[in-house]
Amino acid sequence: MARCVRWTALAASALLLAGCVGGSSGDGTDGKPHTSQQLDWGRCKATSEGPAPGGDWQCATLKAPLDWNKPDGERIELALIRSKATGDPDDRIGSLLFNFGGPGGSGVSMMPSYGGIIGKLHERYDLVSWDPRGVAASEGVRCRSDKEIQAAESVDATPDDAAEESAYLKDAAGFAAGCEKAAGKLLAHVSTTDTARDMDLMRQVLGDRKTHYFGISYGTELGGVYAHLFPKNVGRLVLDAVVDPSADTAGHAKNQTLGFQRALDNYLRSTGQEPQEGTRKIADLLERIDAEPLPASSGRELTQTLALTGIVQPLYSEQLWPALTSALDAAEDGDGSELLALADSYNERDSSGRYGTTTHSQRVISCLDAKQRPTPEETKRLLPEFRKISPVFGEFLGWDTAGWCHDWPVPGQFDTPEVSAPGAAPVLVVGNTGDPATPYEGARRMADELGEDVGVELTWEGEGHGAYGSGSDCVDSTVNAYLLKGTVPEDGKVCS
Repeated sequence: MARCVRWTALAASALLLAGCVGGSSGDGTDGKPHTSQQLDWGRCKATSEGPAPGGDWQCATLKAPLDWNKPDGERIELALIRSKATGDPDDRIGSLLFNFGGPGGSGVSMMPSYGGIIGKLHERYDLVSWDPRGVAASEGVRCRSDKEIQAAESVDATPDDAAEESAYLKDAAGFAAGCEKAAGKLLAHVSTTDTARDMDLMRQVLGDRKTHYFGISYGTELGGVYAHLFPKNVGRLVLDAVVDPSADTAGHAKNQTLGFQRALDNYLRSTGQEPQEGTRKIADLLERIDAEPLPASSGRELTQTLALTGIVQPLYSEQLWPALTSALDAAEDGDGSELLALADSYNERDSSGRYGTTTHSQRVISCLDAKQRPTPEETKRLLPEFRKISPVFGEFLGWDTAGWCHDWPVPGQFDTPEVSAPGAAPVLVVGNTGDPATPYEGARRMADELGEDVGVELTWEGEGHGAYGSGSDCVDSTVNAYLLKGTVPEDGKVCS
């Protein structure tokens, strides 16, 4: 399953502030009672994800079937947010839906902070996002308490012996049991396919003839699945920071290992270091931390897993590279405080010890999607290949293929998502050559699998996770022309 494994693929801006799909390819979702509902837009409220947004943002609740195979059965509630188009009403195009990735990212909390990046689009579109099913305010799932999450930080995610391996798998099974207890019957109905059907329901309830959509990171996979299910309803779709739809669980983990090592190499070059030597130095540091965790000013310890997460966090954005330099220097001097702070930021841990739930939602969604679940024995056979790709990230991401959905209580749905969309309007697929979490190669594969005359690739020769709004006038103007004027660029266009 093409999925971001432990390190969530969220829009970089959010981090600065993580087989076949079954179903019809018809022109609408089922269930008239749902499509005829009226949304009661009103003032947004503060949530556990953040304070209530100001300005012209409004929130509403959409009702959708728990099980799309039983559209007249039990319903769930989905949290939506919007800001109406700011320009001349006669120039309004419609709604522009956003998904910021994960899976598990809260669109309700992220959308207002992203609004400043997309001001030109806001003139002609209502900006709309939502918390997908199983996320935050939309029946969000919390699989562990804050105390349990912190206790699990001591578990070695790169086990070195039988005892550590047993503890690792026991912890993974415990997380799965917690998710089952927390989610109940929802656990079997939070797939990407379910959310794609929710999207088409939104289209109808919002009054749009076509779906206009901006998907980032995992949101690109969701957009591809939507295009496959509802090709006739595709309007203008942008897929930025593209998940490779041809990769299964192990393949995706290898892709991400390559992507983070590539970003680390680029970071090391920027600091005047030779990548192979700089990588060896960091790998040696991680080995020392594995043997003896570093103290931090907070009184906690920096474990090897937390150190890895602290290294990953700033690789999502070139703006954070100086913070990585400072944190690595401090760790070499025996102080884990800065790497721990970066890891806490990634893990959504605040100063009082409360954790966010993005990774909980990510796991329940990705494990329902993923049919392929490597056993520990299969993972061990793959580890040499992972280590060869990256001495820093390979071991962790290799083991993660065994631990992520270990002992999961519901079966996965497919090996790889079906995104072919014959007959759909052109879809703009944007790849970034330096992207760590969703490596550049995935963009071409997505464009190819969408189909001839559908997938149109745009390349940015840049750094960080995602291209739009990252400083390239070429990228921004090309995407804006597509979304605002319907101008489709030549397939293969490159922005340097």
